[in-house]
Amino acid sequence: MLRYVFADELMKYPSLAKGMFRDRADQFKTRLGWDVHVNAEGEERDQYDQLNPLYVIWEESDGSHGGSMRILPTTGPVMVNEVFGHLMGGKLISSPRIWEVTRFCLSRNASPHTAGAIMLSGGELMEKYKLTHIAGVFDERMIRIYRMIGSSPQVLGSEGAGRSRISVGLWPYSSDDCDRVAERAGVSRELSRLWLNISLMRYGQDHPKFQRTA
Repeated sequence: MLRYVFADELMKYPSLAKGMFRDRADQFKTRLGWDVHVNAEGEERDQYDQLNPLYVIWEESDGSHGGSMRILPTTGPVMVNEVFGHLMGGKLISSPRIWEVTRFCLSRNASPHTAGAIMLSGGELMEKYKLTHIAGVFDERMIRIYRMIGSSPQVLGSEGAGRSRISVGLWPYSSDDCDRVAERAGVSRELSRLWLNISLMRYGQDHPKFQRTA
């Protein structure tokens, strides 16, 4: 199932949180060779994890972390502007209707439809909060994955070549894309919405955290 959890409540899910940060280290540092910091506990964290982001986390049937992504509003500090702004010619993405998604991560043991379910969560949030786009940073291997899932971004700028190529892109909201991703992920829209609404019930749709993001 999918959980929507703000950073300041990750302590309620200690095993899931630890798995997420360790799988991030495994993916970005070990497998991809990115220049990211891994702490003594084997966890990959950065300054954006200190901004109380919203995490979308796929919890496997045994309670372990299967995959996740991090969400922040582009009206505040975000990677697409502060780290990768040069890829867009210095233009900034800043709008209450555009959120940034980063640190899209899959465990080595992720179940087959995890990536699609996590991608679908982005569409559900866009629909729920009337967003126009999701912004994100991704490496070259993700292009094929996005295509297979059924939702490809508009690439705004790139650097590097081959497997080392890094890009910034925008995903526009599309109900057709959501339905297509849901079908390929093997998750019904009704179940996907239920997972989101369970989180909204816990926080309250008008909770300041969601207002901050929206």
